[in-house]
This record gives sequence, C-alpha cells and structure tokens, in this order.
Amino acid sequence: MPIITFANSKGGSGKTTSALLLACELANAKRVTIIDADPRHPLTTWATLPNKPKNLTVITNESEKTILDEIEAAAARDPFVIVDLEGTASRLTSYAISQSDLVLIPMKEQQQDALAAIEVVKEIHRDMKAVRREIPFAILFTQTKAAVKSRTARFVSKQFRDNQKFLTLNTEINERDAFAAIFAVGGAVGTLNPKEVNNLEAALANVNNFAAEVIDILRSTKAERKDVA
Repeated sequence: MPIITFANSKGGSGKTTSALLLACELANAKRVTIIDADPRHPLTTWATLPNKPKNLTVITNESEKTILDEIEAAAARDPFVIVDLEGTASRLTSYAISQSDLVLIPMKEQQQDALAAIEVVKEIHRDMKAVRREIPFAILFTQTKAAVKSRTARFVSKQFRDNQKFLTLNTEINERDAFAAIFAVGGAVGTLNPKEVNNLEAALANVNNFAAEVIDILRSTKAERKDVA
C-alpha cells in the first residue's frame, strides 16, 4: 500500500495542488486516502465542495501526535495513501517522511524554491538514518509554463535535471486554469465543464502523465527493494 508524501518547507510551492491532482487521478481506479496535514486544511475545505470522487477519502490531521496512527489506519484500508504536509519543517514532517514509500518535493522554477527543496532532501537523508532504510524521493516542478520558459526557470530546472543525486520527474505540473478551478468549484479535473475552463484537454493529459510517472517510480523502487532483498 504505497504511502506518497508531498513535502516542501516553503509555502506556495504547489504542494497541495499536486497532491490533490494525483489523489483524484488515482481514485479513478483505486481507493485513495489523502491526509490533510496542512494547518490551513485546504483539502478539508475542498472536500466539502461538490463532486468529490467516491473512491477518495480526506482525513484531517489532528496533530503530530496522531499522524503515524492516521497513516497506519489509512494504509490498512486503502491501496494508496497520500500525505499533504505543512509548509514548514517539523516533527510531523519527519514522522510522515519516515513512513513514506515515495516523497515528492514540489517546487517552482525559482531559486527560493530550489533552496527549500534541498533542505527537504537533507531532512529525508536524516530520516533515512533514523529508520535505517532508503526513502525514495523525487523533485516535481510545478506551476511551470507550458510554452516559453524564462531564462531563470530554465537555469533552475537544469540544476536539478543535470544532477545525478536527484531524481526529477519528466512531467511538470503546468500552470493551468483547471488546476485552480477545482479548489473553487470542487471535484476533479475530469468533472470540470470544458465550456467553463480553458484548455481542459491539456490539463487532463498533464494529470494523466503525472500519475503514470509516479506509478512507474513506485514500481521501479519496489523492484529495486526486491533485488536487494
């Protein structure tokens, strides 16, 4: 039962949006629990809106004292567990990372986000030592331009994609009207009205590619663990 955690110590990195997009896409085929551990509880608010996928359960985290029990209960019930962490480093963050099968680190193509992402990587390595196992992680670029990128964006992206120490998803979460719309009207990208949202077909393809690549990473890391064993 894969546990996928979204972590970045910098707010505004696209963490919650990415977590929700993945959860909704996976919920098309499997039961998914998403644990809302962001103190603002944006996913808890989204869950009160219409058209929440039937296969998707949203759990509101109570505190760092309960996060391990919440993850354990969700993993025993559903095939996928997704944890949306708070935007600051904390003991709760460490607890969740320690239980993860994959940590995704969303970041914009900006230097401040890059520095925050590196801090998350350092935290993951500390947690690896604590639990004495490898914790797979990957960089996910978010809120990117689908067409022309700025010189700064290209530079920041290249620093990660050329670094062999980082696994960086080929798929980027583009800046799209549909991804903002679901927080306003509820539901998933697939339930939006194409007459009311710009370029919905491209948004659907973006989410599908994202989920497919995450599944491929999970399968790959699972196979590697079996080879080691």
